[in-house]
Order: sequence, then C-alpha cells, then structure tokens
Amino acid sequence: MRPLQDVRVIALEQYGAGPFGSLHLADLGAEIIKIEDPRTGGDVGRHVPPYAEDGDSLFFEAFNRNKRSLSLDLSVPAGRAVFEDLVRAGDAVYSNLRGDVPARLAITYDDLKHLNPAIVCCSLTGFGMTGPRSAHPGYDYVLQGLAGWMDLTGEPGGPPAKSGLSLVDYSGGLVAALALMAGLHAARRDGAGMDCDVSLFDTAIAMLTYPGVWHLNAGFTPARTRHSAHPSLVPFQAFRAKDGWLVVGCAKEKFWRRLTAAIERPELAADPRFATFADRRRNAADLLPLLEEVFAARTVAGWLAPLQAASVPCGPVNDVARALTDDHTLARDLIVETEHPRYGTVRNLASPVRVGTGRPAHRRAPRRGEDFDHIVRDVLGYPGARVDELTAAGAFGTPA
Repeated sequence: MRPLQDVRVIALEQYGAGPFGSLHLADLGAEIIKIEDPRTGGDVGRHVPPYAEDGDSLFFEAFNRNKRSLSLDLSVPAGRAVFEDLVRAGDAVYSNLRGDVPARLAITYDDLKHLNPAIVCCSLTGFGMTGPRSAHPGYDYVLQGLAGWMDLTGEPGGPPAKSGLSLVDYSGGLVAALALMAGLHAARRDGAGMDCDVSLFDTAIAMLTYPGVWHLNAGFTPARTRHSAHPSLVPFQAFRAKDGWLVVGCAKEKFWRRLTAAIERPELAADPRFATFADRRRNAADLLPLLEEVFAARTVAGWLAPLQAASVPCGPVNDVARALTDDHTLARDLIVETEHPRYGTVRNLASPVRVGTGRPAHRRAPRRGEDFDHIVRDVLGYPGARVDELTAAGAFGTPA
C-alpha cells in the first residue's frame, strides 16, 4: 500500500499550479481523476508549445504523471450528474480556477456537502475567494511582480526580473496539497468536510518571510544585492572563478574560519573588521573585493575541492543540463521514466516527497478521456445503459 492509496481526488485543474500540487499526491498513491472539458480540448497544458501535438505535450507530462482523465462537460445536466456521483465516491474536490469561479460552478463545500458531508473542497486561486482581487485572473508572472519578488530579483540597477522558474505557481500547488491533506485528516476524524481557500497571492506574500517581518517590525527596506548576495550574511553569494561561477556561504561563524583556511588567507579570520557576522556585514565593501580576487584565481573545480574538504557550504552554478546529470541527482533517483505512445520513453522528474522505503512505479500522464471505462464502470459502477444515456445527453462531450 502506498501512503495515499485510499484517497480519491476529483480534480478540476489545469496548467501548472494546480496540477503540480496534485502530482505529488498522485505519486504518493492518491487516485487523481482529472475532469477535462471536452469543449476546450481539456487541460490547456496539453497544448503548451514547443513540444506539443494533438493533445500531447511534454509540458503536460511534467505535471500529470500517475493521474487519470475523464472528459466531462459540467455545463450540461448530464455532466453535472456524473460529477455529483464522483463527489459521492470521492474524498476531495480540488481546483485551480479564478477566485469567483468555484462558487459559480457550485463546487464549494456548501454546494456539495449534501452529496458527501465529508468532502473536502480545496480551491487554489490567484487571489483567494474573498477580497477586492478575488475575481481577477492570477498568474505566476503577475504575482511575482505584485508581491514584491521582481523588485528584489536581479542585479542592482537592472530592470525588475522574475525567477527563472514559476515558483509562485509551484509553491502554491504544494501549499494547496498540504491544505487538502490537512482538510482530509480533519474530515476523517470529525466526519465533516470543509473549504480550503488557498491562493497564489497568499503564498507569494507569505514567502517574503523574514525580509517581510523585518520590514513590518523594523522598517527594513529589502533591496537587490550584487551577485545574488544574502541580505545580511557576508560572505554568502556567487563568486566568479576562472571558468564559471560558484556559490559560497558562511551561515555560521565556524564556516567563516574554515573558509579563510581553505582559501589560504588565515589572516582574514584574525582581522577585527571581519570577526563576526555584524563586522563582516558592516565592512562588506572591504571584504568582498578581497574574496572576489581570490576566487578569480582558480577554476570552479579548483575551488570546490578544498572548500568541500573543509566542509564549507558551496556549490557550482550549474546550467540545467549539468544539474540533471549531477552525480547526486542520479544517486537520489530523481529521474524517472515512463513509456508514451507518441514520445517513447519519457524521462521525467521525481517528486521530492518521500515517505517510507522503495521506489514507486510511475505511469505516464493520461490522454484526454483515456480512463473513461475505469471511471464510469469501476469507480461509479454505471451499467451500460446508463453510460449510453449519459453519452447521448452530452455528459462526456458532443455525442457522435
């Protein structure tokens, strides 16, 4: 038994944020039933270029491993009837839609509790289901700007910059998965479900963490730092070597002493200007040029060897190709493979959520509507006549 093998989630999800959250639940064994609108070609992620054709895309594969798909038109009574039967047979309804849409689609707890009093309704939206922006569409780029992230990213004096990855989306998906599991735990304990109102905006603001707290309590003004330096710890940043960049960080006083020995500059440890965290921060303009000159004298590999031998936190600034072929990436089994009728062997990225021992088996992302028979017959137990009736009524899309 996998940890979530007894959990069934009805997912009205699309694109990245929502599917990323439920991906980890699926990898843990939950049955994720994706409801895909046949009027729009299903999850928009199926059509994201450049690697997309006929409803298949490598973008979609990245977010939908181990899930099941049902084409279902919720806009017609027959489709709504099937959805309600799935709610009766499910543990949670999970969605990532605009904040005003869950109520409009009648997928909140108050809308569904008569069908299943223990159902958990987890809505991941751009701005939440309340507040002045609740009806606004929310996307990662917009949120990174709105929440102050882009103002903090990049070199001083440069234009605002987003993270190279959609971190608000992915963090929001993980927060939604956590909220869903907390809600499910309470529902099984108490017999009553609930709404989980999760938003990308809330996630992005919460992730301001200590700079936000510093600002709220001490008037601190966060600012960009040269070479991605830590806002308070010195040295903790990227340094240029002869053939590339490496990150070196002294998050404890002992690391500073080890660093000075590893770079063969022990006199820096004895210099009163650099004796403590506070001293090094105050005198960063004196210290950092010295360190930059030192690191520029060798290659990245030439520095990693003595730094790692001294247990100084450090690492190379890899490109994606190097990151994916790093020895530790391979040793941790972070690349998984599935077989796909169009792409052949698809190499995908494993979930970092590990529970118990053993490496789980993985199933490729489903084609749209691929799990029709399993869902209508095994999950819902519909007889053939009922399936024919619902099909004729357009529940699963325009009847042939």
